[in-house]
Amino acid sequence: MKLTVLGCYGGYPHNGIGTSSYLITSGDYHLLLDCGSGALLALEKQLSPLQLNAVLLTHYHHDHTADLGVLQYEWQLAQGAKAEPILPIYGHTADPLNFGSLTWPDSTVGRAYNPAETLKLGPLSVDFIPTHHPVPAYAPRITETVTGATLAFTADTAAFDGLTDWAQGADVLLADTNFYADHQGTAWHLTSTQAGELAQQAGVKRLLLTHLPQTGDLTQLAREAQTAAGNTIPVEVVQPQSIYKI
Repeated sequence: MKLTVLGCYGGYPHNGIGTSSYLITSGDYHLLLDCGSGALLALEKQLSPLQLNAVLLTHYHHDHTADLGVLQYEWQLAQGAKAEPILPIYGHTADPLNFGSLTWPDSTVGRAYNPAETLKLGPLSVDFIPTHHPVPAYAPRITETVTGATLAFTADTAAFDGLTDWAQGADVLLADTNFYADHQGTAWHLTSTQAGELAQQAGVKRLLLTHLPQTGDLTQLAREAQTAAGNTIPVEVVQPQSIYKI
């Protein structure tokens, strides 16, 4: 299984880099995980969007869904072979209006996932935990069926106790890390220290920081997370178009 970072900022694009979007590849199966601003242009550097097998959305905030509409238009208008005749877009139904928009005639179809059940997507199995966020959001733990390789993606969330058991032993923890350690006030996202502590407590093999802040020194963000995670867990701030083998 491979993880390709397409966009990695939280909230809004910055400095030519888009917001949350990732390509998960297992063999010839291609899953788009969230579809933030700039996702389509970034995806085209890896493969034709028409070769996607599915899209999986953690929630419906715009920095995770901004390019969905143009993806639907491409499936409607673009010429060429498609991996799927109709592209399935998986989302939750706690927000019926946004879930309804996932279906576009003869192009895409919205498919509901039940966060309490395992979702099977080709060679992948996905288990969810509800996160702590202002809107319903679900963190996916993605397992490659054949190899057992596991990616735990926190999606957008404040820190809470249940994350540790959910992330336990993951090969890669992809963590929403929108704040530096000295953040004060309301936090609907993890700080660098909280991301590192989660990695350490869950015993993951690798920590990748994403949903990044547009300001400050990202090397400081990584140092703070590394201090909390300890020396045995590699910590890295993701970069667009970086590919990670899981």
